[in-house]
Amino acid sequence: MFNNALDHSDGSIIRVKIKKTATATEMMISDNGIGIFKKIQNALGLLDPRHSVLELAKGKLTTDPKRHTGEGIFFTSRVFDSFDILSEGVFFTHKFGSEEDWILENREMRGTFVFMKLNNHSARKLNKIFDQYTSGDQDEIPGFTKTVVPVKLARYGDDNLISRSQAKRLLARVELFKTVVLNFSDVELVGQGFADEVFRVFARQHPEIELVYINANSAVKRMIERTRQEELSTP
Repeated sequence: MFNNALDHSDGSIIRVKIKKTATATEMMISDNGIGIFKKIQNALGLLDPRHSVLELAKGKLTTDPKRHTGEGIFFTSRVFDSFDILSEGVFFTHKFGSEEDWILENREMRGTFVFMKLNNHSARKLNKIFDQYTSGDQDEIPGFTKTVVPVKLARYGDDNLISRSQAKRLLARVELFKTVVLNFSDVELVGQGFADEVFRVFARQHPEIELVYINANSAVKRMIERTRQEELSTP
């Protein structure tokens, strides 16, 4: 996280604070730079800095591929008990053991602030975390081949996911993975165009990618399965 601030923030100051109590260790790294979400927005040509959160959630994201793999924030957010980034009005958070609590809020603050907390007696093993996102065959070198995408981050506020453009936003860069798990937690419904773009058009264009969905309510599941049945019946 310090290297990210050093290499990407374009700032002049980095602050590091570490606090250890009887139960946990807390760390904060902050800088006075452009802001991580704004930096990603500019690099990828995104319409809104909030879309940067969706891209971070997928993993394999870096604005400097020659020096970084884009795996640091993805795995760090899953190693700690809690991991938070606050930057320029956008708040990104993840709690260990959950794939559905990425949150967007509106809090104004310049630069980027990263907060990390870990129980002092955690028995968590790094290799176990990495293994959760590896889906390669036994004959292949293990790698970061699986991602879990929080579908709700493809929308603005309380907007419903109905359009093909929203689906394309959701699917940007997922061709970098072999297994893509779409988490529909907190998504009340999806439109026919959205479902068709994901589960028929994209699936047909990328048969090598395993596309899985989880936490879909009955309405969303019906739309997805109807789209898949239409694909099976199409020559």
